[in-house]
Amino acid sequence: MNNQNKSGKVPTSKRRGRGCLLWLGASLAALLVLALAGYIYEPIAEAADAKAYPPPGQLVDVGGYRLHINCTGEGSPTVVIESGWGDFSAAWGWVQPEVAKSTRICTYDRAGMGWSESSPQPRTAREFAKELHTLLKKANEPGPYVLVGHSMGGYTVRVYAHDYPEEVVGLVFVDPQNLSVSDGTTPNPAPKPGQNSLPALVARIGIVRLLAVPFGAVEDLPEGDKQAYTASVVTPRSVQTYLDEGRGMSEGGAQARAVTTLGALPLIVLSRGKDMDAESAASQARYLQLSTDSQHLIADQSGHHIMIEQPEAAVAAIVKMVEQVRQAVQK
Repeated sequence: MNNQNKSGKVPTSKRRGRGCLLWLGASLAALLVLALAGYIYEPIAEAADAKAYPPPGQLVDVGGYRLHINCTGEGSPTVVIESGWGDFSAAWGWVQPEVAKSTRICTYDRAGMGWSESSPQPRTAREFAKELHTLLKKANEPGPYVLVGHSMGGYTVRVYAHDYPEEVVGLVFVDPQNLSVSDGTTPNPAPKPGQNSLPALVARIGIVRLLAVPFGAVEDLPEGDKQAYTASVVTPRSVQTYLDEGRGMSEGGAQARAVTTLGALPLIVLSRGKDMDAESAASQARYLQLSTDSQHLIADQSGHHIMIEQPEAAVAAIVKMVEQVRQAVQK
């Protein structure tokens, strides 16, 4: 069939079609080149970050993989920080140095986050508590402990206090994750940690790293902690672990919900003062009911990330619990 009209010219619609195909082909080729460049660059950037931001603490084998723990300060009880969903020790850069002036404090990274290696086990509250228990023992950090749990970390410290009651002398919940009243349904079982999810593959070609700053991955943290935080959260490993922790939250929440009382264990709930909705307020009131010795404090200038937005409120709540425990020992 002749594509030319009587004047001998190719019709405009045909020329446009060929132009679109050429443009599409060039665009796909450019994307492939960029993806290949990102695939090559990402491990180079990760290696450079690992050299620039080495772990401030120690890596401890907990059974085939190593977890990072960073302990500073002296005194008893020892404060142990459990970070929220997708967070790790660098997020406590404002809080740890201040608490360390009063007592021993340990921050750590759950498996797959921060400087810790990945675990093959499902990411649930009970598994986190078990791993933390093993880590503290193998790191020779004896109790008693005041456990501090932010957001989803509230599930973990709630389970830990139930499973290892002889080790825990106080709890501080920092704007803990909502925990609804059970409706009788079976929680979704946590799967084994995944590999090669689409978000992790996107991170593998450097796109998450490229978008980290414009999309707000950089937190308002001290210099050094800020850079280490960003360097970690953009890696494929951290992205995959974030997804795995989210998939384990249903089962982990059920494990935490099953802990209905902690007796008279001293307990503080530190709530955000901004954007507190009715569901969150009701959930945090139920956390207070876990103990006959509970207190409710408000970080009036903060949203959910109190340890970053209003760190002095987090420090005050933790030190308050430490002093309460010490006074009880002296009596």
